[in-house]
Amino acid sequence: MNTASDTDRIKRSVVINALRERVWRALSNAEAFGTWFGANLKGQTFAPGQRARGQITIPGYEHVYFDVVIERIEPQDLLSYHWHPYAVDPAMDYTKEQPTLVTFMLKDTPDNGTLLTVVESGFDNVPP
Repeated sequence: MNTASDTDRIKRSVVINALRERVWRALSNAEAFGTWFGANLKGQTFAPGQRARGQITIPGYEHVYFDVVIERIEPQDLLSYHWHPYAVDPAMDYTKEQPTLVTFMLKDTPDNGTLLTVVESGFDNVPP
């Protein structure tokens, strides 16, 4: 039987062959993040408590919006945001649902790389 810790979160880590400063710039700059994630965040910035919202640019998903509220920013260490990961129906109001929390954590590796760990939690509160 699954427990909350088994079903509530996804955690993945990857070592990136780049200095933490470079990885941080790509992650914390809203426009660069949008390019990587496939969302138009042109002219936007990430700041705690602020919403960032932009149309998805991946073909076939242009009707979907990347819509997050930044929770925390700890320069070169951590960036987190809340969002609704399955908000794909434009006729549905997702604001009444509990969002998940996505957290990006960065650490140096001995070979001048960066360990990027991404945790998304709150799935036990996402409706089926």
